[in-house]
Amino acid sequence: MRRIGLTAAGLLATLTLALTIVNTGRAKPSLAHTCTATDRQFIQEARTTMAEVGLWSDQYESGDTGAGDVVSQAQAAARHMGNMGPTDPSLEQTRRLMVGMLTEYSKAVRIQVRHGNAGPHMYRAYGLANYAHGLLEKAQPSLARMGCDLTPLL
Repeated sequence: MRRIGLTAAGLLATLTLALTIVNTGRAKPSLAHTCTATDRQFIQEARTTMAEVGLWSDQYESGDTGAGDVVSQAQAAARHMGNMGPTDPSLEQTRRLMVGMLTEYSKAVRIQVRHGNAGPHMYRAYGLANYAHGLLEKAQPSLARMGCDLTPLL
């Protein structure tokens, strides 16, 4: 249980780092757009969702909650993010990557509890988080110019 908790914490740290780097302004701009209300809502909801999943993961690692709760929370978070509708292509792609990451994470926890090999699912979750990192890093300057404040993701 501790190993999957540590892996989950690492995954969340990777996504947090990805979202932090979005604000550094070191990448080339992507497609220009106007930051819509749904884009702003997505940014806020992504931040909240990741914080919630991080708390459940921490509670799982410390033994304060069971794997079933973490799996349920990750699946609910994936459904919630799946229902979001950002208009910016980069945010939309990030949304899809987050849904995949959360789904893979929930599968990994479920498999780990059954003493199976959760590694492939955690590997995919990390890969999706890393891909989201690169995508957001490239899109950040354009998003900032168009009014998308990414600081809530920090």
